[in-house]
Amino acid sequence: MDAFFASVEVLDRPDVVGKPAVVAHDSPRSVVTSATYEARALGIRSAMPLTQAKRLVPHVIVLEPHFEKYRHYSRTVMKIFNDFTPLVEQLSIDEAFLDVSGAIKIFGSPEVIAQQIKTRVKEETGLPCSVGVASTKFVAKLASTKSKPNGLLVIPEEDTLAFLHPLPIDALWGVGKKTAEVLHKRGLHTVADVAHSPEQSLISALGQAAGSHLFALSWARDPRPVSTEKVDKSIGKEHTFTEDVTDMDKLKATLLFQADHVGAQLRKAQLEARTIGLKVTFSDFESLTRSRTLPEPTSVGREIHKIVCDLLDDLRIGGRAVRLIGVRAAGLVEAGGQQLSLWEDEEDPWKEAEIAIDQVDMKFGPDSVRPASFLRKIEPTRESGTPG
Repeated sequence: MDAFFASVEVLDRPDVVGKPAVVAHDSPRSVVTSATYEARALGIRSAMPLTQAKRLVPHVIVLEPHFEKYRHYSRTVMKIFNDFTPLVEQLSIDEAFLDVSGAIKIFGSPEVIAQQIKTRVKEETGLPCSVGVASTKFVAKLASTKSKPNGLLVIPEEDTLAFLHPLPIDALWGVGKKTAEVLHKRGLHTVADVAHSPEQSLISALGQAAGSHLFALSWARDPRPVSTEKVDKSIGKEHTFTEDVTDMDKLKATLLFQADHVGAQLRKAQLEARTIGLKVTFSDFESLTRSRTLPEPTSVGREIHKIVCDLLDDLRIGGRAVRLIGVRAAGLVEAGGQQLSLWEDEEDPWKEAEIAIDQVDMKFGPDSVRPASFLRKIEPTRESGTPG
C-alpha cells in the first residue's frame, strides 16, 4: 500500500488531495507516522519530529491518526488478496507477499493478476497500491518499491540480474548504514560489485552469516517460500512522556505498568516469552535497546519488570532526559509447552496473583486492579501497544 495511513486519512479529506500532509498527533512532541508523497518530495519522512516537518514545510497539513480505520482497510485489502490465492504472507498492516503460481490458470498471467488486484483495491477501498512481480520474494519486494507510487513492475526471471545488479548495495536486505560503510571501504558500491566479489571476502568483512546471505541475494538466490503462518513475533508497550523524564523512580514505575500490560497480553494469547527487551529514547532522539534471553520463558509481569529494570540500570543513563520508554517480549512460545523446571512444583505467587487479576479485569474491565503506586493521578500520555 502507498503511504497507507496518509492515503486512508485523505479519503475523508478530499481537500488534501495533491497537497503535502502528514499523519501525526498535532503536539510539540509528536513524530510523523506517515506522509503523503507531496510531503516526501519536500523532505518530510516517517519518524521525523513534527516540529522539524513544520520547519521544512510550514504549510504542511497535519492529519490526526485513526488506527481503527487502518485496521479496517487492511482487513479489506487482505481479503482481496485471499480471493486470488490462499498463499498470502502478511508482513505488516499494509504489505504482503502473494504466491500466485497456482492461480495463473484461473486469473491469467502474474502481470494480469497484479493489475486485477490493483483495480479491485482501488474500486473497493479508494486506495492506491504498488505491486512488484518476480520469481523470488526479495526481487518482488524491490520491484514494488521501485514502482511506487501506484505502480506495477514485472521482472521476468530471465531479466532478474539485469534489474538487480545496477542497484546500490543498500538495496540488499540486511545492508544498513554500518554495513554499507564497510562495503564502500572495500570499493563495493553496487549489487554487481558484491556479486563479483569472492564470497570469502564478504565473509571476512561481515561474518559468515551476513557475508553468505548478501552474496546469495546479489545473485537473486532467495529460496524462501510464501508462508501463511501467522505467529506474533513480539508483544510490546511503549510510552511517550509529555515532558522528558530524568527521575529513575518514575521510569521504573512506567516500566511496571508496561510490564504488567505485556504479561497480561502474553497470558491472553497463551504465550510465554524467551526474550525480554527494553527500549529507551532520549530527548535528542537517540534510541538504545537492550534485551535478555531467559533460561525459561515467562508471562509474569513482575518478572518482566525486574528484567527491564535491571537492563535500565545497566544502561547507566546518568540523568539523561528520557522521551520514550518501552518493554518488548519476543521469542514467543506456547505457554506450558516447555519441559518442567526443577522447581516447577513451587507455585509462583506473582503468577497466581496476575492470573487472578486477569479474571477481575475480564469481569469488571481493564485496570480494575492496579498497583498501589498507580492510584495517584497518572499523567496523560500517548501509549502504543504493539503485537509485532
